Amino acid sequence: MTQPSSPKTQMYSSSICPYCMMASRLLSSKGVEVEILDVDRSAALRAQMQARTGRTSVPQIFIGETHVGGCDDLHALDRAGKLDALLAATP
Repeated sequence: MTQPSSPKTQMYSSSICPYCMMASRLLSSKGVEVEILDVDRSAALRAQMQARTGRTSVPQIFIGETHVGGCDDLHALDRAGKLDALLAATP
């Protein structure tokens, strides 16, 4: 469940991607509800992801308007102690 003050979190994802699953688990462990944008089912969503990020790989994660990047980027942000602060930011 999303905390009332946490920004909207979106993740461009593929259902067969283990990195997407790991990123989703980390966000879920923080109590974050993630809007999953499944690029497997929509060429338009894949094109949107590429336009927004300049990247073709999944996952691509946005917390509010901040493009976090992929799974490794998300975990690095958490290890650096910066993920919780970003999640707590006013939307």
